[in-house]
Amino acid sequence: MLTFFNKIKERVEAFLNEKNFVTDCLNKIEEKTGFKKRYLAIGAVGVTGAYLLFGYGASLLCNLIGFVYPAYYSIKAVESPDKEDDTKWLTYWVVYSFFSVGEFFSDIFLYWFPLYYVCKCLFLLWCMAPVSWNGSQILYRHMVRPFFLKYETAVDGIVNNLGGKAMTVAENATREGMQNKNNKHYLLIFAHLFHDCLHCSSSYSCEKQNYWSSPV
Repeated sequence: MLTFFNKIKERVEAFLNEKNFVTDCLNKIEEKTGFKKRYLAIGAVGVTGAYLLFGYGASLLCNLIGFVYPAYYSIKAVESPDKEDDTKWLTYWVVYSFFSVGEFFSDIFLYWFPLYYVCKCLFLLWCMAPVSWNGSQILYRHMVRPFFLKYETAVDGIVNNLGGKAMTVAENATREGMQNKNNKHYLLIFAHLFHDCLHCSSSYSCEKQNYWSSPV
């Protein structure tokens, strides 16, 4: 447990020493108030925890916590040459996706629980924690990966089947659209032909018109 808090402390210190929007704001507040940005960050965490307990819109705040920080480091991982961090954050997003789907069905029963959003926030922090027993790694190895390997072939078959059907529907729709366009073109030709023949003074003027041009 001590190792966990030490790593969290190191990560927080590294984040506070980086050049980004959050640290820029903290530096400006530090200059105006005289409070160290470390204590400002701790105060912000405390206020966030209290808001998750008693504030309105705690769901939005909790989702931002589970999205903004991982998104920031995912972008950094993509831009870095190291591929290990890419795998780490891809694993997080896979677990986050499964969790979001499960929450969609369970949220209606759990939202009334007073500590629900605090527990959800702690769960997401566990999933992104920089430790060996990171939550997303554990859940992926013991739940997501076995489930995926068990049903991978069946899911691939369903996806390929749906993809083939979608392609067939698109081709049929395109073909029918072209046929309808051609039919409308020829109907328009006959309408013009009938109209002009009623008003022309001689059959020669009717034959002179070129109504049988190919459709555009």
